Amino acid sequence: MTPRTWGLWSDLGLRGHTAARIAAPGWDSRTELRNTAFVQLVLSSGLRRQEGGALLTFELPTQRLRHGRYLHGHIAGVLSRSKTGRTYYATADSVGQVESYVVSERAWAVQRAQASGRYDRLPVMRLVTEVTHGLKPMVEWVDANGVVGAQELNRLDWRERQWLFIQGPNGPEPAWLWLTEHGLPMDPDRWNGVFRTANLRCEKVLLTAKEREIDRDFRLAEIRARSPYATPHSGRHSFALYQLIVLNQLMETRFGLTKADRRDFALLFGDPWFLVKILLGHSDVETTKRHYLAPVAHLQLQSILAAAETADDSKDIEDLDGVFARLARESAGIQDIDTLVGAAS
Repeated sequence: MTPRTWGLWSDLGLRGHTAARIAAPGWDSRTELRNTAFVQLVLSSGLRRQEGGALLTFELPTQRLRHGRYLHGHIAGVLSRSKTGRTYYATADSVGQVESYVVSERAWAVQRAQASGRYDRLPVMRLVTEVTHGLKPMVEWVDANGVVGAQELNRLDWRERQWLFIQGPNGPEPAWLWLTEHGLPMDPDRWNGVFRTANLRCEKVLLTAKEREIDRDFRLAEIRARSPYATPHSGRHSFALYQLIVLNQLMETRFGLTKADRRDFALLFGDPWFLVKILLGHSDVETTKRHYLAPVAHLQLQSILAAAETADDSKDIEDLDGVFARLARESAGIQDIDTLVGAAS
């Protein structure tokens, strides 16, 4: 999906808005901040469901890059498909949304769980005493029986991470970032249900009751096109597409590189495909091209991203929304809000 279509999907599916993009009466927003923060983090970072879904509170990016728009963090190798740790980048806005969730909705869930004694009844609790720094950070803890333990952060799998607690202002609380309404760690695969529910809400707003009765796999393409549809992995695809377009735009326009300059740049830093491959953590650039950016692989990006045909160099190039809208019109597999609205009208 294009960025604007993600906005529509989030408003309707996660925020309970009506077709007029206003909050629906009686909307239950108990996990709205959590869900929207997770989606924005995945969209801005390209993290897989398990990578983003198994983050600990002290793993949130805090170090800003120059100019401050992006922050970078580290994904533990055991959480990645390649079992190799890597640096990831997320926008300051998306991290800010996660922080807002932490101090509000998440904090309330923790307080309720503490008040009910829910954490006291857990079979395993490891209270973190220290997290070391360096190339191989270690997590040290003490369990309920006073037994001391430690493990390299990069080797803690998602199940072991759910046992980690930190000392909060009102007692122990999970180090696991994403919590259920009951204040307990939310398994990564439960995000599938969040996205499924959001898809159904979008269909309820944008499709007729008769159209919704038909299984999605058997609906006509024109009906499917009227309602945005997403999975946790869709955010990773959208991130890859966005980064490819931005990197090409930088090389084609803002940097003003000639063909020779672009060749030299690619030799030193890699071409946009190679750079997106690194951001996604793929071992082979062909994986990036074949599985993540197939909808645009057949297009000549130079023609997509070139400035409008004019001899006047002072005119602005096409904005990114325009680029995405054109891609959606010319390619299969990309949803854009203009297409959805046009199909509904």
